[in-house]
Amino acid sequence: MGLGSVFLSEVLGTGILLLLGAGVVANVLLAKSKGFDGGWLLINFGWGLGVFAGVYVAYKSGAHLNPAVTIGILTSGAAEYAPGVPVSAGSTVVYFAGELLGAFLGAVLAWLAYKPHFDETPDEGLKLAVFSTGPAIRSYTWNLVCEIIGTFVLVFVILAFGKTPTQIGPLAAALLVVGIGASLGGPTGYAINPARDLGPRIAHALLPLSYKGTDGEAVGKKDSDWGYAWVPVVGPIIGGAIAGVVASLAF
Repeated sequence: MGLGSVFLSEVLGTGILLLLGAGVVANVLLAKSKGFDGGWLLINFGWGLGVFAGVYVAYKSGAHLNPAVTIGILTSGAAEYAPGVPVSAGSTVVYFAGELLGAFLGAVLAWLAYKPHFDETPDEGLKLAVFSTGPAIRSYTWNLVCEIIGTFVLVFVILAFGKTPTQIGPLAAALLVVGIGASLGGPTGYAINPARDLGPRIAHALLPLSYKGTDGEAVGKKDSDWGYAWVPVVGPIIGGAIAGVVASLAF
């Protein structure tokens, strides 16, 4: 399988993941949406089903959809990222690039789908929450720990799936993400995926999201919270790398 096909597969799969994932957050948080105030579990299941769809779409490339998964496979000592795709510096970069671009594009599509609701929502924090994660209690050390633990669970269990194949396929990954969100998502919003957070955060910074008052003038200030942005990138990278090493010893 050529690296061009790997790139396209990861762009499409990660794009679907973010379209549905950011979409469910928008549905729950943005003003006048029919799903407004649907709750945390609706968000958890929406993200899980986004994973379910994204994994099917990206089947050709092994459906990493997440640089932490790619890193976990790398540190596990695997010879291939997917059938016919050897582990190498070049293929690793292609996976990362496809995942990041797909996440960016998926977030932009979610914004287009909910554009009138973004316009009706004055709270800039709620708008940012559609695109990227943020901590319930800001403590960079403990936020980082939470992301490491959540991503370790994600990648370690995914690697276990590969050693214990079942008939439920992508549904297993979807239910795992639902479980992580319900159990470990409260402190940081469970990014557990560097591309999932960084790509949409870049989209948030670039898109016209300022709230306009009744006079048509922009009010409030858009803040993409770049001071926190390193946590959902570094934490998942560390968690994924540890998971791969532990999996190589355990399985």
